[in-house]
Amino acid sequence: MTTADDFSSAFLSKPGQITSKLGSLVTLANVAKFPALNTFGVSMARVDYAEGGLNPPHIHPRGSELLYLEKGSLYVGFITTENKLFAKTIKQGELFLFPKGLVHFQLNVGEGPAVGIAALTSQNPGTSQVARGLFASMPAIESVVLSKAFQIGEGEVKHLRDVIAKS
Repeated sequence: MTTADDFSSAFLSKPGQITSKLGSLVTLANVAKFPALNTFGVSMARVDYAEGGLNPPHIHPRGSELLYLEKGSLYVGFITTENKLFAKTIKQGELFLFPKGLVHFQLNVGEGPAVGIAALTSQNPGTSQVARGLFASMPAIESVVLSKAFQIGEGEVKHLRDVIAKS
């Protein structure tokens, strides 16, 4: 039997434990974790940032993101398909929009932790981290491809793979 509890959740209410070397943790409330979202075309996320923490460059292929900064100060930005950067520092209570499919990031530039709440325009927006996608894919992209694309040696490609796989 369906009850009101099927349409509510508290899992974004508490900070998560940040264990990533990047210093951030995303807790996603999408249709897979919160079935009530099915057919509504929305999802939400809580992003906890340690001091200096980074939500690294990533994309959401199926949704735009509206970030509300609940606590702290973040340097945020996105890059257009023409390689133009739109970036600024936002403070507690401010919003920033990341358009669908564009590379974007957030960096905690304040003192102490920060907390953001994101609304996404898809019940399953997807996330692809740029560095992880390129340097930690399975199977691995041929080293020569990354070496040529980034104009770095194959030793540097190996180093990046090792570092990113551990982050």
